[in-house]
Amino acid sequence: MKETPGPGFVLKDVPVPQIRDDEVLIRVKRAGVCGTDVHIYEWDDWAKGRCKPPFVVGHEFAGEVVEVGKLVTDVREGDRVTAEGHIVDGRCPLCRTGNAHVCPYTKIIGVDRDGCFAEYIAMPATNVWHLDDAVSFDVGGIHDPMGNAFHTALTAPIPGSTVLVTGCGPIGIFAVGICRAAGASRIIATDVNDKRLALARTMGADDAVHPQDAQRVVQERTNGLGVDVVLEMSGVPSAVHQAFALVRVGGRVQMLGIPAKPMEVNLATEIIFKGITIYGVVGRKMYDTWIQMTQFLRSGQFDPRPVITHRFPLERFDDAIAAIKGGEAGKVIFEVG
Repeated sequence: MKETPGPGFVLKDVPVPQIRDDEVLIRVKRAGVCGTDVHIYEWDDWAKGRCKPPFVVGHEFAGEVVEVGKLVTDVREGDRVTAEGHIVDGRCPLCRTGNAHVCPYTKIIGVDRDGCFAEYIAMPATNVWHLDDAVSFDVGGIHDPMGNAFHTALTAPIPGSTVLVTGCGPIGIFAVGICRAAGASRIIATDVNDKRLALARTMGADDAVHPQDAQRVVQERTNGLGVDVVLEMSGVPSAVHQAFALVRVGGRVQMLGIPAKPMEVNLATEIIFKGITIYGVVGRKMYDTWIQMTQFLRSGQFDPRPVITHRFPLERFDDAIAAIKGGEAGKVIFEVG
């Protein structure tokens, strides 16, 4: 739990959530640990402005349904599930026009309401996503960040394209594998961390290099044109500028990484005169992205399991956060049940 304002988490007993008639109760089996959880743990400026303790942390999970509300007809006890962690109002103009991922009334589990770093979580039945029998709870528990990667990659024209992925955190590494499965002609990945570059190669990157080598490699691999698509996953200002510099004229930059503070961009030379398209990525498209994830996993063309490098019980939450902050981890998960 995030019990009080300030650094750290606490582990404590809390009541099992009481579900409403349109909700289900899920016994959590696996929960992914994310950079957002690190922000909450450290109680940085973003967390101070957004979060209101006390609440249960965590927004990535998979588990087994143990109770269903009386109005729920399409989820049953015993179902193996994960869930979309963005809970939207469903009635605003954005929700009703297929844009629920940018609903202004979104409440996020583990941020705005109790989350999944617990034995049980209550979720609206409409947010529940069933897992195929062949999908492990490990993979089910990381559908949320995988979904961010799918959204970032597949809203761009990936088949046949040259792609640059700037930032090889877990979502960037997932994106490499997705671009490989989606038919990119060449994938170049950049990061400052050699272990993460190695994971990017494992997931299908043709080139995995440090940022200072990116310009040379892109020029060589694209005959000086620049890449067709950049997936900017880091939020580091230098990487953002590099994304604009190395995308070809008329290309596309997909922006998922979040800069820690406002940054200056030369709109004229970096964007307008190059005629590029910029797409800001928020969460996952509901539920287009979820369908894509299921289909890619069923096909066997995309396997996210190599990205999972660390597993911890809930009791070792300090170690899980330290693994992420240390930069040596891919995806970190809690083994809950």
